[in-house]
Formats: sequence, C-alpha cells, structure tokens
Amino acid sequence: MKGIFEHFEFLNPYYLILLGIVPVLAVWIYINRYNQNAKMLYSNVADFGGFKTIKNKILPLLSLAVLLAISASIIGLARPRSVSVTAKTKKTKGIDIMLAIDVSASMLARDLKPNRLEALKKTAINFIKRRPNDRFGVVLYAGEAFTQVPITSDHRIVMQAVRKINFNQLFNTLDQGTAIGMGLATAINRLKDSKAKSKVVILMTDGVNNTGEIDPLTALELAKQFGIKVYTIGIGTNGYAPTPVALDSRGGFIYRNAKVEIDEKLLQKIADETGGKYFRATDNYELNKIYKSIDKLEKTEIKETKYYNYKELYRPWVLASVLLMFIVGLLRYTWLKSFI
Repeated sequence: MKGIFEHFEFLNPYYLILLGIVPVLAVWIYINRYNQNAKMLYSNVADFGGFKTIKNKILPLLSLAVLLAISASIIGLARPRSVSVTAKTKKTKGIDIMLAIDVSASMLARDLKPNRLEALKKTAINFIKRRPNDRFGVVLYAGEAFTQVPITSDHRIVMQAVRKINFNQLFNTLDQGTAIGMGLATAINRLKDSKAKSKVVILMTDGVNNTGEIDPLTALELAKQFGIKVYTIGIGTNGYAPTPVALDSRGGFIYRNAKVEIDEKLLQKIADETGGKYFRATDNYELNKIYKSIDKLEKTEIKETKYYNYKELYRPWVLASVLLMFIVGLLRYTWLKSFI
C-alpha cells in the first residue's frame, strides 16, 4: 500500500519573528523622511504645483523596496520548503478471524432492533470494515453447522455473505436447536492450519447447547490444542423477549414472550480457557461496544516506511531580496544621487 502527500513547512520558523521589525522600520522611515523635509510657509502654493517630478514619485518606492527586501531576506532565512512524503505499508502476518454465528430461530427475537440476527449482521460488517489487514471467514450453526465463507482476505465477499444471512433461506424449522459445540468445532477446523500470527474465533449465540454431535467442551479442548483464542458473545436481554414460537398458516412467525436463556457459564469458560473474553449484548448499543472492544484487543502489526523528498523554496526569496537591494543601490548612487 502506498500513499503520497505534500505539505509546506519552514525549516527555521523562529526567524519569522523578525518580520515584526518590518512595520517598525516602516514607521521609522516615514517619520525620519518627514522630519528631513525642508519647510517654508507660503500664503499661496498654487504656483508650486509643477515641481513634482518622476523622481519625487519614485523616492517613496525605494523605501518600500527596502522593506520588501528585508522581508524577503527573513523569509529566506526561515528556509521555506515543500515536503513530499511517500508512505509504504507492509503487513506482517496478521490475524485470521472466524465469525461463528448462531442462526437458530431464537435469533429472530426482537429484543435487539429489528431483531438479534439483523443487529448482529450490521455490527459484524462494521467490524470487518475496521480491519482491512485481517482475513475473515464465516461459519453458521443452528442444529448443525457449516462453513459459509472459508478464511479469505477478500472482505467484499465476506461482507456480502454476512448481508445475505437469512433464517428462512437456511433453516426453515423452529425445533432444530442450537449446536454450540458444532459451530465452534467447525470454525476451529477452518483455522487449525492457518499460519497467521493470531487465530481468533468470535462465537455468537443467544441460547444453550442442546443438540449436535460435538460437545462444546470437546471443541474447547480443540481450540486450546491449536492455539485458537475464542471471544464469546451472549446475545439477548435480561428477562423475557418477543421470540418466534410457531408458524402461522401463511408461513409467517408467531411471536410470544419467552425467557432468555444463555449458558453464560459455558461461554465464560470457553473464553477464559482460550485467552479470549466473554461479553453480554443486551441491546444494539452494547453489541456495538463489544465489537469495538474486540477490535482494540486484537491488533494487527503493520510496518510503515516513509520516504521524505524535500524541495527547497528559499532561493527565490533570497534572489528577490538581492535584486531589490541592487536596484535600490543602483538608483541611489546613479540617477537619484543628487536628489537624495
């Protein structure tokens, strides 16, 4: 990755303080010139109007030229220059992250808005966007588990897959259960051969393990064996939540208040023993905070090399100062010699 940007700077900016002398000099020159002028009193000055010559008009310009020359000299001393910076970033071995997402029927509960699954999808996509240098994969699980997206660096594909997660398209029964062990084991299987610096599973569920061929504790041992860190997220409010319990005659969901039951002890154990952390998301705000916390906990090392190209800009200022002083000196000692 490369980036190029330019900015302007002064190498010796403290010299610019001297510019404060210029207005003082201007006042001094004005007062001094006024006091040096000879004065005579006349009752009528109309007859003297023709004495203004081109030399009279040029003379004040000499003082202005001197002030400009001094200003240009000071700016030249401050060493103005433009700086072009080329930044090259090199990613070290980053982090491989598998998102293990519960898509059982209870994930359609409406204690998060519009429901748990949609809130999770939106937050997960934002999380992926914030980590451009990591690889991601997605595992979905309910009564069984499967890999929706294997580990890839193509974030566009991952985000598109997350957006398309739809309960009705994947699992169309309400009694399938939640196989936390299967979901975790499938994610671990996708990470076990990874050469990444760090391997992470973010396991999200709103229930308890009540089905599946692999026990969650067996999956936990697999995670420890392969050095995989697991962050667990329990999704759901405390108490009761509007949850789909049946289908109506048209295939729509019938909602009733159901008690939220999350096996927090299991999720805490999985997180603790793998070096991760357990979080509880009771609303959309908390869910966003959780993903931001994980984002801060898992940092990817990036090596950045910057190349600086300096273009010196003081020469035109010095040249302008010398040229102005030369013109002033030339005029004072030639054409205006007898006048000054």
